[in-house]
Amino acid sequence: MASKINSFKKEERLCSKKSLTGLFQSGSSFLLYPFRVTWLISPNINQQFPVQVVIAVPKKRFKSAVDRNLIKRRIRESYRLSKELQLYPSLNSQNIKILLALSYVGKEIHEFDFIDQKLLAMVKMLLKNVDK
Repeated sequence: MASKINSFKKEERLCSKKSLTGLFQSGSSFLLYPFRVTWLISPNINQQFPVQVVIAVPKKRFKSAVDRNLIKRRIRESYRLSKELQLYPSLNSQNIKILLALSYVGKEIHEFDFIDQKLLAMVKMLLKNVDK
């Protein structure tokens, strides 16, 4: 039986075309290599989870689907492990819902440890930007 705390459910993924369009048209963004982070405070307060995320790896840079999927798996795993520690408690206490896009802009495939460190730094930077 899987642990509920460290899961990454379908409801946490951003799939809605309407939400994606709104995120990229009116969202704020910042660059923290190897990620371009685009975020928007969501008007939908009824979401079950405080963050809905979409992960993108460009086909232009990584022609092989195997490489793109490897990078996405590493990012998803790092996000899954770190969300409960830092991101969710802060957003739940503020009662904020966020739409988040993580676009991979790096030119090479990095190891999991590097991606994990950068994702933790991204979470801290995102929380600073949201608090403004």
